[in-house]
Amino acid sequence: MSQFKHVSTAVSGRRHSAPMGRSAPEAANYDIRQQSRLLAPSAVSKVPKVAILLCTYHGQHFLADQLDSFAAQTHANWQVCASDDGSRDDTHAILAQYRQQWGAKRLSMHAGPAQGFAANFLSLSCDTSIEADYYAYSDQDDIWEADKLQRALNWLAGIAPDVPALYCSRALLVDANNQPIGTSPLFTQAPSFANSLIQSIGGGNTMVFNNALRKLLIEAGKDVQIISHDCWAYMVASGCGGKVFYDACPSLRYRQHDANLVGTNRSWRARYSRLQLLCNGWFRSWNDHNIASLQRLRHRLTPENRRILDDFAKARQSRLLPRLWLMKRSGIHRQSLGGNIAFCVAAIFNKI
Repeated sequence: MSQFKHVSTAVSGRRHSAPMGRSAPEAANYDIRQQSRLLAPSAVSKVPKVAILLCTYHGQHFLADQLDSFAAQTHANWQVCASDDGSRDDTHAILAQYRQQWGAKRLSMHAGPAQGFAANFLSLSCDTSIEADYYAYSDQDDIWEADKLQRALNWLAGIAPDVPALYCSRALLVDANNQPIGTSPLFTQAPSFANSLIQSIGGGNTMVFNNALRKLLIEAGKDVQIISHDCWAYMVASGCGGKVFYDACPSLRYRQHDANLVGTNRSWRARYSRLQLLCNGWFRSWNDHNIASLQRLRHRLTPENRRILDDFAKARQSRLLPRLWLMKRSGIHRQSLGGNIAFCVAAIFNKI
């Protein structure tokens, strides 16, 4: 694992089995009062502000590690907007404890819509009371590398403010005890709308985006019937003439554990589960939702991407030969040879 020597050691990987029995910042050996002085308005007025959009649900076991990794960021001008979807464990108490020590301006708490993780992230994305220069999605159980935000901002700063821009990255996979167990797939093909319609190259927990993309998300609405917020962000950014950057260097430790709502797709168990979903029509339903949702932003899509979307939608309703021809003309593809073979087989049986 020598290629991951950059991984920060400032954040511990211990499991918090009794999170309410101690002061989390103290347990992380982190001086909150000193950090507060570093983050005084006069010290951060000239650097961009990042709103960290954190969604929680029964997150007591790992939430403190995630919050501590925010505090360890080399980019200091951030605020946490935490939306909880009805937790009945100590999640609220942990957030309240950090809010008390950081201050209400550093951590705000919101009530989620209780309609699943995608709806929860969209509710934060479309909440106009949250104002920042950039926005970062965050799960409740990962550990961010100390330079995660700064690396994203280094790229985003080079994009014109009126151009939708989305940063995402690879992830280092760790177990429940923060021990490395692998990496997320390495994608080598350029991001594109034709790819986004059937695959997301970056997990939502790695994504950081600008206000131009956020305005599109707000325009589409928080009630769009999408299945996954990260796929949605990738489709909107790439489809509406934006820029998408995939960082091959992992920006966080993506914790894999029994309570994951969405985990890595690399295990044979995960691949078998995807095959079952494909066979029972779940992926076809997924695409039904995405195509319908994209119609809200049809006028924002580039002419070429409108054609790709129309070809894809028409192919799904066509007989075998026209279906395959339209799929090929659309240019829709996955990032790997194996993925494309699986896509072709699924197209033949009209499971897409």
